[in-house]
Amino acid sequence: MAHSFISIKKFSEKPYSNILGYPKATDHQIKLRINELEKLKIKSISLTGPTTLGNLAILGKGYVGVVVIAKRGNKEVALKIRRTDSQRKNMKNESEFLKLVNFVKVGPKIIDVSKNFLVMEYLEGEKFSEWINSLKGTGSAKKLKSTIKSILEDCYRLDQIGFDHGELSNISKHVIVGKTKASIIDFESSSTKRKPSNVTSITQAFFIGSGISKKTQKIIKIPSKEKIIQALQLYKQDKSQKNFEQLLKNLKL
Repeated sequence: MAHSFISIKKFSEKPYSNILGYPKATDHQIKLRINELEKLKIKSISLTGPTTLGNLAILGKGYVGVVVIAKRGNKEVALKIRRTDSQRKNMKNESEFLKLVNFVKVGPKIIDVSKNFLVMEYLEGEKFSEWINSLKGTGSAKKLKSTIKSILEDCYRLDQIGFDHGELSNISKHVIVGKTKASIIDFESSSTKRKPSNVTSITQAFFIGSGISKKTQKIIKIPSKEKIIQALQLYKQDKSQKNFEQLLKNLKL
């Protein structure tokens, strides 16, 4: 889909400045942020996406920042803008997490970072909850199985490096499905200090007692809750490849 872009110079004016300095910023702060964007080679921003801020469309909004599509050179990128009321002093921590998960081929690729901005690869796709709703007819079970398996494999790689995403029980916000692959996004609540529970959290969200699990059950036949919990307990005791493969087998993936 082609996006229309607005020059970042326009973002010194309302209502656009509300995006750069959400929820509240002084003219001076906005000016500094525009200078910061110029240093990051961000030329323009596209106000499109499934979320709204005031009357403006954006890709997403969280505790730490607001995400929009931006243009860096001729390339479309995802730009995370630090909220002015965020408890995080800068975007450095999240950029380090992104580098770490990129190392095991998970998440959007990091491109650049500054105090108030994180520039990432733009992954075009739908939130998992919307994508699963659009699945219809022949081949939908096969599609769903391969998508779930690919996300579980990403989670297994995160578990292996001792990295915990932290919010994978909420799939709809943190998994997007594109034409060629599904991706885990948004690492702002992640940690390398907690015990990782990526595979466990996301398996429960896909298959046990959530709105998404009810949709999953309508499309594919899934094993009993007891059988899933048994396989998860085994995996939790020893996060080995053998136990992970056994979990996939139990889930008929």
